[in-house]
Amino acid sequence: METWAGFCPGLHLSLGIWVMIAALALQNAKAEITCASCPSPVQLHLEKLQPGMRTDPTEEPGTLKNIRLEFMELVDNDQNIGVDDDHEAAVSVEDNAALRRAKRSGPEFAEFSQSRWNGRTGVDAGAPEDRGSLLEGQKQGRSDFRWNRDEGRGNTHEPKLTSNTFALTGDSAHNHAVVYWSGQNSSVILILTKLYDFHIGSVTESTLWRSTDYGSTYERMNDKVGSKTVLSYLYVCPTNKRKIMVLTDPEFESSVLISSDEGASYQKYRLTFYVLSLLFHPTEEDWALAYSHDQKLYSSVDFGRKWQLIHEHVTPNRFYWSVSGLDKEPDLVHMEAHTPDGNVQYVTCRVQMCSEANRNYPFPGYIDISSLVVQDDYIFIQVPTSGRATYYVSYKRDSFIQIKLPKYSLPKDLHIVSTDEKQVFAAVQEWNQNDTYNLYLSDTKGIYFTLAMENVKTTRGIGGNQMLDLYEVAGIKGMLITNKRQDSQVKTYITYNKGRDWRLLQAPATDLDGNDIHCILPFCSLHLQLQMSENPYLSGAISTKSSAPGIIVATGNIGAELSYNNVGMFISSDAGNSWRQIFEEEHNVWFLDKGGALVAVKQPSVPTRHLWVSFDEGRQWIQHSFSSVPLFVDGVLVEAGAENQIMTFFGHLSHRSEWQLIKIDYKSIFSRKCTEEDYQTWHLHNQGEPCVMGQKQIYMKRRPGNYCMLGKDYSRILSAESCICRAHDFECDYGYERRGDGNCRPAFWFNPSTVSRSCRQGQNYLNSTGYRKVVLNNCTKGVKEMYTARKQQCPNRPPKGLLLTTKDGKLTANLGSNVTFLVHLDEGDSLRTNIQLDFGDGTAVSYSNLSWTEEGIKHIYKSAGIFRVTALAENTLGYDTTTLFLHVTCPVEHVQLLAPFVVIRNKEVNITAVVLPSHSRTVTYFWWLGNNTEPVISLDGSISYTFPNEGMHTITVQMAAANTILQDTKTIAVKEFFKSLLLSFSPNLDEFNPDIPEWRQDVGRVIKKALLQVSDFPEEQLLVAVFPGVPTAAELFLLPHKNQSEGKKKSEEELQQASDIIVSALNQNLVEFELKPGVRVIVYNTQLTLAPLVDSNPRHSSSAMLMLLSVVFLGLAVFLIYKFKRKIPWINIYAEVNQEKEQEMIGSVGQGDSTPKITLSEFSTSKELMEKELDARVKRGVGNACESTREIPNCTSV
Repeated sequence: METWAGFCPGLHLSLGIWVMIAALALQNAKAEITCASCPSPVQLHLEKLQPGMRTDPTEEPGTLKNIRLEFMELVDNDQNIGVDDDHEAAVSVEDNAALRRAKRSGPEFAEFSQSRWNGRTGVDAGAPEDRGSLLEGQKQGRSDFRWNRDEGRGNTHEPKLTSNTFALTGDSAHNHAVVYWSGQNSSVILILTKLYDFHIGSVTESTLWRSTDYGSTYERMNDKVGSKTVLSYLYVCPTNKRKIMVLTDPEFESSVLISSDEGASYQKYRLTFYVLSLLFHPTEEDWALAYSHDQKLYSSVDFGRKWQLIHEHVTPNRFYWSVSGLDKEPDLVHMEAHTPDGNVQYVTCRVQMCSEANRNYPFPGYIDISSLVVQDDYIFIQVPTSGRATYYVSYKRDSFIQIKLPKYSLPKDLHIVSTDEKQVFAAVQEWNQNDTYNLYLSDTKGIYFTLAMENVKTTRGIGGNQMLDLYEVAGIKGMLITNKRQDSQVKTYITYNKGRDWRLLQAPATDLDGNDIHCILPFCSLHLQLQMSENPYLSGAISTKSSAPGIIVATGNIGAELSYNNVGMFISSDAGNSWRQIFEEEHNVWFLDKGGALVAVKQPSVPTRHLWVSFDEGRQWIQHSFSSVPLFVDGVLVEAGAENQIMTFFGHLSHRSEWQLIKIDYKSIFSRKCTEEDYQTWHLHNQGEPCVMGQKQIYMKRRPGNYCMLGKDYSRILSAESCICRAHDFECDYGYERRGDGNCRPAFWFNPSTVSRSCRQGQNYLNSTGYRKVVLNNCTKGVKEMYTARKQQCPNRPPKGLLLTTKDGKLTANLGSNVTFLVHLDEGDSLRTNIQLDFGDGTAVSYSNLSWTEEGIKHIYKSAGIFRVTALAENTLGYDTTTLFLHVTCPVEHVQLLAPFVVIRNKEVNITAVVLPSHSRTVTYFWWLGNNTEPVISLDGSISYTFPNEGMHTITVQMAAANTILQDTKTIAVKEFFKSLLLSFSPNLDEFNPDIPEWRQDVGRVIKKALLQVSDFPEEQLLVAVFPGVPTAAELFLLPHKNQSEGKKKSEEELQQASDIIVSALNQNLVEFELKPGVRVIVYNTQLTLAPLVDSNPRHSSSAMLMLLSVVFLGLAVFLIYKFKRKIPWINIYAEVNQEKEQEMIGSVGQGDSTPKITLSEFSTSKELMEKELDARVKRGVGNACESTREIPNCTSV
């Protein structure tokens, strides 16, 4: 917490907060599944590392972690005691990205920096084991009910405290410090101070200090690590505190310094990569994982002396060591890795054997980025889906099962809050929520979730991260406090049975002066701030301790709703049943002597030299002086050692002074050690109800006011007796909702009669009564049998609810890829239900029961197309079927629009788009015809269209296949009539034909220019179109003049005259052009086309006769050319492709064998020319499936 009153020291104290802001600016990604322990800030939106950026943990105060300030030795070998860039070195912490739980690990050091406005530490981590949510940073002042009372009330005698002050001389400019105290009766303290330069974004100076007498004196260690070495971060092995790893700043060098004697001496080892984060093994002291700036994961088995690459392209903060008792190999690593094509997979391997052949993929499919969470008995992932988020869980390393939330929760965001009490707490932001989350609780396996609390408030921290206002009270199982938003108000609620029942907090009966407070529920109550300090050296807004059960100290206010103005400090000695106010203003409050005493210091906005100690749970406070001069307190270390009574104050005398470290031995404030007579019993209860979580629990507590020191083996719980089960010991089961009468009824979307497919004939299943026992509730007998699910025999049912999907949830697949189909059945005996799967390509498989399909059914399609995949589930009682349409595509590289160059007005014409490689039934075509603004959409590559008006018309086709869109455009001349000639060329032109559209346009322009030299026909009425492919061929179009007022017949005659002139010139080889120096190309007349010579109306018999005579003449010419082996490209290509029709092409049909004739129907259209060219390439063996020929590939399709 922080107050905003008073003058603050200047620039020196401002640096810490700026470091925090600067570090937060380096982060931008949001985790899809995150977690934080309940007694710590539930941080929902984690800011992650950006690939390629060096991120110093000391420069990331925005990535908040949960740290135990007591600095006690670790009591659990959880893997999360390791640290990374979001962790304090050797501090067991929990951040959202890595789901690390503070409750099961304790820190040995933390980081702080100087704060400008309030003298607070600007730190990169969070809170003690027994704390709640993160500080929001709102302005706070006095409470709603104000008392003019000196905070030093009660006994004000001031026993002498033993203290030592040490100044870190020469470090006045340093704005960050990392402190390590190993505990375990060690007297060694290490402090790393640094100067962070905001202009260059890195550390420019550092000093390493070491104390061997609990902080009385410190030695500068720079000579031991290298006088010019700039250190960036300090890590301590969590399983062997004597081993220390210090990283250098990569802007100067990339090295690691290793010590095995608690920092007395160091060895330097060069690194080939920049370390962004470290994660130590939970049991093996020499094993560590290192994450580099280029997204590579390395491992070391000799405490950082040598490193080996494990995997490339690993997601930041998504790698985990094996969990003891669950993973078979202790050196197993869980990680989230990226594939070359950009997908993300869940990968496991052993650190020394992580080649591709030795990697495993526990989840059969791709997952969403930053969604892998490995914690305790659970593994969580989110799969890529379109529209709705889908989450999966693996319990004790079993197969992944889809998480079941209420059907219409439709989560936008889901975060794992905790998993440490044999169930999962999850915060879910549903489709209709913006700044609140719903709290859900799962069954033991983490599959079925039920609602525990709606609209839990979130708080946005200094770096933009959101924290859930949810706090788990330490030392009392099942007790939670949360802030709920109701309409426009926020109120504080408490539960004693894991969210089954909630109630408001009863406000104190009197104020500090003993005056009555008239606060009547539910209109008025006590509201608490549940945020936790971003500074691990400050207590935060709420504090509890497992060694002091029932004592809760928090900042709050009395009134109708939660307020951040006019606040005070409140305490409860009976686990939230009753409350007392202890201070008018905000204080940092810590637990001393394992919770036997309380120490309070004012918020560090002004300098102070006093602290306050209470031995009677906050009723009386004794003032003590810890400094001869006022100190701006940046933080306090309390009980860092296991068997000593030492506090260390950190701060500054002024904004120009060095770091001041004040060591306080408070043993003198205790008169003696406690004996049996100094203890009393305390019964845990909920407003008089002695049964909490199905037990009557009796605790031993020191009698208030006894100035004795607690013993090491102090027992907290005297006895725990099970209670008779009653209704409040049971919550609603999945699919059920609690109604106004208190009973659980089926939700409208839930069918209680549904029996899972896992229910097999002859076996039994548990038929829910609508209730389930609260997890870890220890009640017995009573209504237990009535509320517990009943065992019933599995009915023999026909298959129902058959579902067919692909493993990645997509309905598309690439040709030749391995497609995995998943079959799910809601109802029916899985062992007696036959499964048949027809892949739609002529192949099918059959399985005798559903269990054979659990790993998926794999199939490879050998052709492209849209396939109807059908699944059939059948047993003796019936069957169920379902269908899936799968698009199998081959990469598309080219689309070509084939259309006539000139068409007749009001006459239907065919337009074709050729796609290469061919994609039968997998392509959508968009046609823009004429001046239409909206396209015509078709699944066929051909379309018919009639142009109503003369002129030049543009046609565009777009082809859409998978993620590819290609386009081609043609211009068509629309006329009432026209005349055309087919042209061929001397063979040397083919040698220079690259067969691309641009070349054809340029050559067509040159041919047109050559034709104009032998004819005076108007240039605008002459059109030359060069066909694709080789041998090179073209068509010459003679178009009528736009002004036809002189009559149609005369125009026809003009076209005929021009045609005769051009034909004559062509026959005399008078038409030629120079392609390049020394290369001259001759243009030949091949034939006349049938395309209306003059008119589309068959009314002139003379025109028909002329056409017939022309054809006979051309047939004779072709025969003579063939006879004398004159090479004609057009006939050659046709004969080469269609050899079986060669006789039909050149055979005579005239009056004699000496007069061969070619029918007009045998001459190809432009579309046929392209198809024949492609056929020719196929027959030459260059048109294989999915193989490119020249610039146009070919792909087999169905």
